[in-house]
Amino acid sequence: MKHSQLFIDSLIHPKKLAAYRLLPIGKVIQYTFLLITIVTVFSFGRFSADMSINTIDISGITEYIEQIKWLLYPVTFIMLFVMTTMLIFGQIALYALAGLFILKIMKRRGEYRHIWRTTTFAITWAIILSMLAEYLPNVATIISILSLLLTLTLLIVAFTKYPKQPISK
Repeated sequence: MKHSQLFIDSLIHPKKLAAYRLLPIGKVIQYTFLLITIVTVFSFGRFSADMSINTIDISGITEYIEQIKWLLYPVTFIMLFVMTTMLIFGQIALYALAGLFILKIMKRRGEYRHIWRTTTFAITWAIILSMLAEYLPNVATIISILSLLLTLTLLIVAFTKYPKQPISK
């Protein structure tokens, strides 16, 4: 399965997310790192644009930054990639933990690893919204709440396609 198809299905077809729980973990990790790379490149672009605008009027600091730009950009990109990786994997883990409790309430069968995979695809909208929030001033909290609700809603829709727990006699 191609990453582009996974991306499109993550955005448009929430019921397919449940089927993707059976994908190999390598494919899911690749998709996760694709999202991380997109966010990192976007953030680095924002950082580069902000660095080109000299808002600091102190000439000594500006000259120093101009001298070390060749070092500043690669280190910044690596740090952004590492931090974004930790944040996104942490988000996926927390959403998957919440999904585990939701799955129990819905009386559906599933393991944490299946929920983690489903959550990886369900978080796509949240990541896109957080990138767009950079351009909208003073709406970070609203976007965060909207992303949380959207991700949980997508998980619940996907969980409806998980198998039901057998009835105990």
